[in-house]
Amino acid sequence: MPSFLSNLANRDEWVIQELGKLPNGSTLLDAGAGECRYKPYCRNLVYTSQDFGRYDGQGNEKGMQMGSWDNSKLDVISDITNIPVENESFDVVLCTEVLEHIPYPDRAIKEFSRILKSGGKLILTAPFCSMTHFAPFHYCTGFNIYWYREILASNGLELISYCNNGNYFDYVCQELARSPLTLKMYSGVGILAYLLYIVVVPTSFVLHLLSKLTSGSGELMTFGYHVLARRK
Repeated sequence: MPSFLSNLANRDEWVIQELGKLPNGSTLLDAGAGECRYKPYCRNLVYTSQDFGRYDGQGNEKGMQMGSWDNSKLDVISDITNIPVENESFDVVLCTEVLEHIPYPDRAIKEFSRILKSGGKLILTAPFCSMTHFAPFHYCTGFNIYWYREILASNGLELISYCNNGNYFDYVCQELARSPLTLKMYSGVGILAYLLYIVVVPTSFVLHLLSKLTSGSGELMTFGYHVLARRK
């Protein structure tokens, strides 16, 4: 798969794999669920979705927006740092690509710890570095693994495992692939911006090869981290 397409594909594969490992009947909260992307993979679980429900696809029309957004599938509409459920209500909390949209993301981790049962699992992803999207609800560009280690431990959560999603060359390739659209959005050249693909396509091919030839550059730059943690 081309590097610039691998971000979402890698994340989907990892999340779906982890969901598939959960025992039948486990209670799961999808925190910041949005349009409930992973609900179809939770049919054997007791699934509850939560989100603040204020994003409409347009936002403030700055940066990257979705155009439309469906909040109709949400079970719980609340602040993610103050979810109206009892302590130790869930076996699992799933939270994917949400932390960057929370003004105080460490408070969300604290809330996840509160609502997880002892021994409960947290399945977590967030970007390492992200462009402005879903504005005005975009507060952090991303998170390093050192942030997870510090914040999880300080909130009674044990880091079980983590892996980086992609590497330096994958990330550069992704942003290069966005260049023509970005030029079109923020200049007067219009459709002529797509002439950039004359440069983008062969360069992306080279970056994809470099991604396969190198090892360890994910510690420098990555799409994000996939994190598993357990409440003590």
